[in-house]
Amino acid sequence: MQPTATVLVYSDDAGTREQVRLAAGRRPAADVPPVEYVECATLPAVLKTLDERHIDVCVLDGETAPAGGMGVCRQLKDEVFRCPPVLLLIGRPQDAWLATWSRAEAVVTHPVDPVAFADALAGLLRAEPAVQEARG
Repeated sequence: MQPTATVLVYSDDAGTREQVRLAAGRRPAADVPPVEYVECATLPAVLKTLDERHIDVCVLDGETAPAGGMGVCRQLKDEVFRCPPVLLLIGRPQDAWLATWSRAEAVVTHPVDPVAFADALAGLLRAEPAVQEARG
């Protein structure tokens, strides 16, 4: 059985979480493992999931309220030991500088472009050591 990569998707909008799942599908690229999605709608759920499960990549929605993805990303990078890489969804391309402040490894704008999103997610999965080890 081939290992799977676990991707946490944080957004208060169920439609955005669905867009993320549909954009990358079960396998964002041929050279990365299949993806299992874990959805979170609140910051406490994100923190609990990261504490209890192995997560390979986090996808955070910068437009989520009250805890936006950029602030959540910065908090995770400061507080979570071996924080997984983060793909941040931003509302406007002009917000890319804020994504840099948050320390996100990749950024994609809303609405989710399936090609750009799958490429960014696959790039983070390729760079993730646990995924590389699982591929052997």
